[in-house]
Amino acid sequence: MPDIEFPTSGGTSPGYLAVPAAEHGPATIVLQEWWGLDEHIRSICDRLAGEGFFALAPDLFRGETTTQPSEAEQKMMALSMDQVEKDMCGAAEHLKSQPGVEGSGVGSLGFCLGGGLSVWAAATCPEITAAVSYYYVMPHGKPDFTKIKGPILGHFGTNDEFVPVEDAKKLESELRDAGAEVTFHFYEGGGHAFFNDTNRLGTYDEALATESWGRTVDFLRSALSS
Repeated sequence: MPDIEFPTSGGTSPGYLAVPAAEHGPATIVLQEWWGLDEHIRSICDRLAGEGFFALAPDLFRGETTTQPSEAEQKMMALSMDQVEKDMCGAAEHLKSQPGVEGSGVGSLGFCLGGGLSVWAAATCPEITAAVSYYYVMPHGKPDFTKIKGPILGHFGTNDEFVPVEDAKKLESELRDAGAEVTFHFYEGGGHAFFNDTNRLGTYDEALATESWGRTVDFLRSALSS
């Protein structure tokens, strides 16, 4: 399915929606890296649809993408968290209202910047009841972790130059101390963005990407089935 506009508490927001062939199944929002809603993120929505999920990626940069790290960082730092919350929660609400969506809640899945936002969504959006974070990066502070309503799955590489293992373990402890159900996996030798087969860092690792994807799909399917 193509690009769409969906309603939010602040008006409307753009996004990319992928629908499973059977037109029924669980649903998850997909949150972009700092490059924007690029072809990689769209492909993840399509892959999720292939696994039987409705998947909606809100376009947080409003149609803009970049391949330049300096520009990506500027766009990330310029984000208004108030607007991002409206986009994420509106996306989850829109999915929940779709005919054929099954389960008691909606998942969130994000990478890098989106990995941080995925946890943020779990703490702020009523419909989000399970969250997956790949190499969590969150430049705009933290939400109230005690408000997280469902399990959190995290994927981190042991050679991530942006997210050291000790930082990931500290985050895991903070989430657990706040009462969240947390499972973090650490992938030996994995660099930052090891899942992204288009990444410009040269860190894509097919074996780690495949292993983590299987865990992600199984986790979301299980967590959203009730």
